Amino acid sequence: MPLPDLIQIVPPLQFQSRSMITVPGSKSITNRALILAALASGQVTLNGALWSEDTQVMTGCLRQLGFTVDVQLDPAEDANRIIRVQGLGGRIPNTGSVTHPLELFVGNAGTAARFLAAMVCLGEGVFRLSGVPRMHQRPQAGLFAALRTLGYRVESSDNHLPALIFGTGPRVAQCEVSVLESSQYASALLMPARFAGWQVSVTGANADQLPYVEMTRRLIAEFPEQGGHFQIEPDASSGSYFLGAAQLLGRDRIGVNHWPDSGWQVDARYPHFMDLPEEVSRERDLGDSIMTAITLAPLSGRTVRFTDLGRLRVQECERVQALRTELTRCGARIIEVGDTLIVEPSELHGAEVETYDDHRIAMCFATLSLKVGGLRLRNPVCVRKTFPNFFQKLSMAAPQGLGVTVLDPRTGQPLPLHALVAE
Repeated sequence: MPLPDLIQIVPPLQFQSRSMITVPGSKSITNRALILAALASGQVTLNGALWSEDTQVMTGCLRQLGFTVDVQLDPAEDANRIIRVQGLGGRIPNTGSVTHPLELFVGNAGTAARFLAAMVCLGEGVFRLSGVPRMHQRPQAGLFAALRTLGYRVESSDNHLPALIFGTGPRVAQCEVSVLESSQYASALLMPARFAGWQVSVTGANADQLPYVEMTRRLIAEFPEQGGHFQIEPDASSGSYFLGAAQLLGRDRIGVNHWPDSGWQVDARYPHFMDLPEEVSRERDLGDSIMTAITLAPLSGRTVRFTDLGRLRVQECERVQALRTELTRCGARIIEVGDTLIVEPSELHGAEVETYDDHRIAMCFATLSLKVGGLRLRNPVCVRKTFPNFFQKLSMAAPQGLGVTVLDPRTGQPLPLHALVAE
């Protein structure tokens, strides 16, 4: 029984349970670790690796490139896997030609698109990267410019995907890459740099302090490059929805198991923003979990300014516009000024919410629906991108879940647990 294209979450009248939720592994760390494992010299076992649409895309592309990738169930979490990758020390086994480029389909996974674009330059051949229509709209220009500076040929009609990348193997060269458009450009270049002979200078506002670039640097430093085991920590962005649930239903009643404390994930700061200050910045304070904070802000009792949101506009959807539109649909008073959203205290009501095929929009409004009755979510299956069993976690009994009812609003019937997996 597939997840319906419209669901409704029934807010609990009283939440008396005590729940400790296990969230899947970090997507950002998993996809970086998959690249580093393929570049390593020897077999790397990734424990706690997220198994979702984005990481499955990355795994599929690595197999297409000729890497041996073994995937086994993780008994600790249904949405995780134990993944073993046979690293080849910077060698790319499979390549294509001018007439028959090797095709790599990246879906809507920005990490796969950017990280693979740099990695395949180590190969001796031609590669064609493509994705879904939204991926073809997402920016790549800064990365392509850096690869061309390094001496690689990149063909793209408008500096977007689809693109042909002509790998010519390692070459000693240097480049600058700006993180103003996306920090993933820098991460993509830094991971294969030592195998390729590249010197990469990262430029842009507070470049050295950008959380995702720093995550990449620390991951490179600590990764078992000669083979071994690597533990992937839970995804803090995904955990923010359950801390958001705690804000709505009782902070002493809901928590997240093994909250990440490595300092690698910027969204691990979310607990410090459960009591919202007057201003929260996407650049200084939070990553994707700022969307959770924005969605719950109408219920915070104060006016909050969310600033520096520009990067949200070029992700899975135009997220600033999506948040403003759907919160307004639910009765929120919200003002958009440049890359700032000003959210005022508001009385919210039910509505049919468009999720824009964006996993984070879906999970944000699912969290809001724990307090606001009558919210119906379109296309909930989009959570498969990073958290395929999210709705199961909402529905399963405490302490593993929240025990809330998820309905098919067309029939009025509760959905069983097995129907709540996004596949």
